[in-house]
Amino acid sequence: MRRSALLAVPALALVLTACGGSGSDSGKPEVVAAFYPYAWAAEQVGGDLVDVSSLTSPGVEAHDLELTAKQVASVQDADLVIYQRQFQAAVDDAVERAGRDEGTTLDVAETVEMLDAPEGAHTHSHAEEGDEHAHEEEEGHDHAEEGHEGHDHGDTDPHLWLDPTNMEKVVAAVADHLSEVDPDHADAYAANAEAVTGQLTDLDQRFTTTLAKCERRTIVTSHAAFAYLAHKYDLEQISIAGIDPSNEPSAAQLAAISDEVKEEGVTTIFTERLVSPAVAETVARQTGAETAVLDPLEGLSDETSQETYLTIMDANLDALATANGCA
Repeated sequence: MRRSALLAVPALALVLTACGGSGSDSGKPEVVAAFYPYAWAAEQVGGDLVDVSSLTSPGVEAHDLELTAKQVASVQDADLVIYQRQFQAAVDDAVERAGRDEGTTLDVAETVEMLDAPEGAHTHSHAEEGDEHAHEEEEGHDHAEEGHEGHDHGDTDPHLWLDPTNMEKVVAAVADHLSEVDPDHADAYAANAEAVTGQLTDLDQRFTTTLAKCERRTIVTSHAAFAYLAHKYDLEQISIAGIDPSNEPSAAQLAAISDEVKEEGVTTIFTERLVSPAVAETVARQTGAETAVLDPLEGLSDETSQETYLTIMDANLDALATANGCA
């Protein structure tokens, strides 16, 4: 499948005018995002009018983030903080300690309808017939290792950004918050948001069209990051680890996953760049399947440091279409 060439934001949308707030040395509003997808959204909406930094550096697994004293201070001082409650405990703690105003703090978890967290690592997702944007309750079968203590992500699945229509809502919320922080450039933020929303709509249409007719609808992933994508595009996710990639299955559970792979006729086990592929490769060897990368976009790697949310999602679509024999 040929990947589409995408521009981050049309040049016309990035309005080059005088600076707004005074949060950074440049005089522009300073935006601190917890991890990559939300930093990307802020960059697209803010353009050259804002300074954006991410608390999660390339190569860092987002679930395991620990903040430096300088980063904690940046959460305190930023004009706008964009984060997601109950995804990164260190960021939650820094935001709480900062005592920030609601208008200058965007909790992305409040912008979309969240899916329930699965009970274990095996999740099953289908889009509700006739309503592409419905989020019905997920079924869960526990393949996570009993007694393993991972990070507490609460009662919801945090990986909402893997549904492009959710990212449209995130972009709208970012534009609203930037306009409140920097009202002089509200029109520019609205124009940039409209431009990137069009790109996200096109991305969603590519996923919908490409994944409409596939020989297989089951995907086997390194960890349970793809429930939103599976739910939106009528796929079934079988995940090796839980919501937190450190929650690996026991030997017996790994054998059960391998049996499911054989029963479902799965040809590809998906690995990730920021998580060790060892367990996924074990499943592939035991089942005769191949491996390929499916990126959960929790952060950039050294290999993808020059990529964008849009290009990585297109690469994910290519991988899914190849693995599942999609016409």
